[in-house]
Amino acid sequence: MTMMTNDIYTNTIHRGKTARRTGMLARFSAWYSLISQRRTLSKLDDHLLDDIGISREAARKEARRPVWDAPNQWLR
Repeated sequence: MTMMTNDIYTNTIHRGKTARRTGMLARFSAWYSLISQRRTLSKLDDHLLDDIGISREAARKEARRPVWDAPNQWLR
């Protein structure tokens, strides 16, 4: 009986660690994607920025934002 309890306890601990790792990996992946998108935005030509309705200054401002300064829905 003790062995079964320990197995359940061990599995619960491992599932928690896996969930945290998966969560951290997802967050880092989202941050990397956000950095990449902001870098690409900063390199767009003026006519492309006009096409998407963003001024050069707004693109620069967005590109300079820190990675943690993002709407929550972007990081899901």
